[in-house]
Amino acid sequence: MAPRAYWTGHLRLSLVSIPVRLFAATTSERKLAFHQIHEPSGTRIRYQKVAPGVGPVENEDITKGYEYEKGKYVLLDQSEIDDLKLESKQTIELVRFVDEGAIDARYFETPYYLLPDGDLADEGYVIVQKALSQTGKVGVGQFILRGRSNIVAIKPCGRGLLLEVLRQGDEIRAADPFFEEIPNVKVDKEALELAVELIERKAGAFEPEMFKDEFTDAVWELINAKIEHRAPEIVTEGAPTAKVINIMDALKKSVQQGKGSASGKGAASGKAASRKKAAAATRAPAKKTSRAPKRKSA
Repeated sequence: MAPRAYWTGHLRLSLVSIPVRLFAATTSERKLAFHQIHEPSGTRIRYQKVAPGVGPVENEDITKGYEYEKGKYVLLDQSEIDDLKLESKQTIELVRFVDEGAIDARYFETPYYLLPDGDLADEGYVIVQKALSQTGKVGVGQFILRGRSNIVAIKPCGRGLLLEVLRQGDEIRAADPFFEEIPNVKVDKEALELAVELIERKAGAFEPEMFKDEFTDAVWELINAKIEHRAPEIVTEGAPTAKVINIMDALKKSVQQGKGSASGKGAASGKAASRKKAAAATRAPAKKTSRAPKRKSA
């Protein structure tokens, strides 16, 4: 089943208006969701919306209100807000184009996929996508989403366009007050060269699949073990002890370690075998193989 569009409207570039659809680029399916439970009875804690002097109220009896004086509210119905005639309400107008790296990473908030809406939109959409790709520019505009005005950046993503909702300028804290306490340190030249070498050895493309969420996997295993009334198959490692280190020694060892791992596969495979044996020794005797944790709804 195709995903449902999060928003529909128009992408406008000067006099060109292109019907578009917006889809969420991220998913929360992998996130663990816990409920609060009353431990003595094992029942789930529920929350009610309550009005003082009235008691529990139904959702259909709730409206929006702005407190203009203490205890006094002007009431706004959602339909009144929806009926506001704003030209930009269903339009993303690109008003500025900036270099691809010109937007500070702190401003990026939420990514969405922007797609053409209907056959008549295809040509204009592709032209904008290719023009942004050739110029290396990012389109910046503004539109209304979820009841608030948002700054957005639109840039090529594969064959399509990615829309990034940006944070407002007053949402970003200035960095200087945080960093001004960092002392001026005279850096050892050799230590800096070793750090640069270590970085260059580990340089490469960003591959998110190489970063495994071991904590979430361990929690799933703990949940499944409790359901199945067994000991969890989790290999725990002791936390590293905090100690004062010599930065030069640590850098030298790190660089040397990198050279050793690159020299051949024999040593690496030997270490891997040792790790597997150690992991097997820590598991329950009845369990010979590790299983991937099952995903159950929390």
